[in-house]
Amino acid sequence: MAAIASRGRGRRRTINEINMVPFIDVMLVLLIIFMVSAPLITTGLVDLPSVGKSRQQPEHVIHVIVGADEKLKLKLDKEEPQSVQLKQLAERVKTAQGSDSNTPVVISADRSVKYEAVVKAMDVLQSAGIARVGLAVRNGPPADASKN
Repeated sequence: MAAIASRGRGRRRTINEINMVPFIDVMLVLLIIFMVSAPLITTGLVDLPSVGKSRQQPEHVIHVIVGADEKLKLKLDKEEPQSVQLKQLAERVKTAQGSDSNTPVVISADRSVKYEAVVKAMDVLQSAGIARVGLAVRNGPPADASKN
């Protein structure tokens, strides 16, 4: 409620100031509650999935390599990688698969590559109907884990 101040001849004027005392009291109570409860909160741990090893390596694997400059290379089994454009990737992979459409395609990328480039390559392959598309993973902890 507004306080009413009287001056002189019965003229009344309202005082239009905000009373800050209740606001400060509420803020101090909240501050104390948070200071007391903060040490009691336990931090959550995220359990990331681990990579399992397959029992048997497939005979033929098609590797799509995304380089640091985001250029694509296609590597069949133990041959040398050949440069390929994103537009031609699905066609070249289907040609490499031949009659066996169950041949796995593994995408591996340089550490500094934007994730968007990897997703584009995966999207092109999956939209072309290539069934087994996966990402290459590295076994063991990352190289920078010891720096933390």
